[in-house]
Amino acid sequence: MILVHFDNGVHPAPRNRSAVRPCGRAMSLTPLRVQYRKPLGNSTSNKAVNMPSWQSRIFRLYLNYLKATTDWNAPIEKLRQASDDGALLSSLPQTIQSQRTTIEHIPAEWLIPPQADTLSAILYLHGGGFATGSIKSHRAIVGRIAEAGNIRALLIEYRLAPEYPFPAAIQDALLAYDWLQKNGYKKIVVVADSAGGGLALSTVTSLRDRRLPMPLLVICMSPLIDVEGTGESVTANAKRDPWLKEEAKTIFKYYVGENDPRDPLISPLYADYTNFPPLLIFVGEDEIMLSDSTRLAEKARSAGVDVQIKIWEGMWHVFPFFAPFVPESLQAITEIGDFIKRKVN
Repeated sequence: MILVHFDNGVHPAPRNRSAVRPCGRAMSLTPLRVQYRKPLGNSTSNKAVNMPSWQSRIFRLYLNYLKATTDWNAPIEKLRQASDDGALLSSLPQTIQSQRTTIEHIPAEWLIPPQADTLSAILYLHGGGFATGSIKSHRAIVGRIAEAGNIRALLIEYRLAPEYPFPAAIQDALLAYDWLQKNGYKKIVVVADSAGGGLALSTVTSLRDRRLPMPLLVICMSPLIDVEGTGESVTANAKRDPWLKEEAKTIFKYYVGENDPRDPLISPLYADYTNFPPLLIFVGEDEIMLSDSTRLAEKARSAGVDVQIKIWEGMWHVFPFFAPFVPESLQAITEIGDFIKRKVN
């Protein structure tokens, strides 16, 4: 794992593997020095993990199979079912209480740890290329983040494309955020993965542009910020990525519809991050969407945002999703929870 921390006015995120010097340790870049630290290791042990773990190598074989067999041009119903079926690999932590609710037309579910307060909440925006993903597919990972951060989380099922193209998803995210505020949640953290990460960024820039209260923190796991897939990692990591291939961007067109794919609310690569809240990014070193995260970190840093990006050696797209089976995934969930607790408290 390589950690790159930007404060205002320091170096941009490295663009290639040689620049980030993957070595199984965390690297912190500051204006004065480079600091290294060992990975935290398995959350159930005090021993450091030599990454990548043997568990991750097993899952890598499984992902290679999915990469070879997934037809991204298949009917959207089939892709949605496959996304939900992936949830069978993991279950909700036993300590988490789940409560279904509805926000106007939006199905949602609360995931609540035992000691969570009633003033703080996560708004979670799931990934899935704006066309797949659901409460079922993401309940487990959101529950684990809620448990790690000791904070209740609201997971919403925003409207999906192609039935509801842009801007339906943003409208639903803004509605859910407003609902949280009106119901007394004073400290809101927006957490998201993949396409949900891009949606989170667009939602927060919309809040800023409307001069509405902002979240305390935005956390993105492998965010999609460029629906055209113009980043250099799309080709540079084409063979290394065990899961995704360039054809995956086929489903993004359902969301874009007749709109400009470079609209900043569709592709936040082109957004302005001035006066943006603190931003934390987790991304796998091997994924084809690595450039989305590094370019996001560069843009946010240049706009004066407090941004941290963690690039994990040997990991793939939204790798925290694979907790509790993969130690690196558990470690990432733990670190996300720690960030949330520090910010909220």
